[in-house]
Amino acid sequence: MKEQLLLLIGLQECDSQLVKLAAKKTRLPEEIQAMENDFQAYRESIEQNKQKQEDLKARRAEYEAAIKKIGDGMIKTKERLLEVKNNKEYQAMLKEIETAEKTLGEMETRIIALMEDMDKLSVLVKQDDAVLAQKTRKHEQEKKIIEDDLSAVDADTACWTEKRAELQKQIPADLLNRYERIKKRNNGVGVISVWKAVCSGCHMNIPPQLYNELQRSNELLSCPNCNRIMYFKNQEKAE
Repeated sequence: MKEQLLLLIGLQECDSQLVKLAAKKTRLPEEIQAMENDFQAYRESIEQNKQKQEDLKARRAEYEAAIKKIGDGMIKTKERLLEVKNNKEYQAMLKEIETAEKTLGEMETRIIALMEDMDKLSVLVKQDDAVLAQKTRKHEQEKKIIEDDLSAVDADTACWTEKRAELQKQIPADLLNRYERIKKRNNGVGVISVWKAVCSGCHMNIPPQLYNELQRSNELLSCPNCNRIMYFKNQEKAE
């Protein structure tokens, strides 16, 4: 009977490991996806300065195009001045040139301010790029660790499945069925250790007489509370 108990303990270890591996196979891809989402959000936030820089470039291009248009208009107006015959029209054109020059001055001032802002943003963008490169390397390293862990899950699962199959062959059918029934009712745990008269599965006290019998007997005994097959384990010796 001791041999059968050892086989059941081994079988339980296989089942516990397989449950952990199944949970891992579900959890790890979720962790990778969460990492990707967090990194993408970080990447978008850190690229705000780059977007501001692009917006300023676009505004500068608009101002420069407007300046060229006004400048071209002024050239034509000045050429027309030479052809004006009356003073009223001449004064109107001078006013038009004066307004255009004022507008040009305002736009050039805006461009200077834009260029100053662009210079400041250029420094920030370079800093952001350096930080992003560092964060990207760290992200890829952490992601690879999880991916490697995930790759090992299938190999580990195959190993424990094979080990379980070998143990299962050595256990009598009636005992195996008993174990499977108990395991199904107790969250995947059919065999449990007992130390100092406490079941490590349900954490309830084992009656003294039954606890004494458990330490001496070769019979397969069950916890009176959770009904799991139990065995005595001297944890002081294990340590």
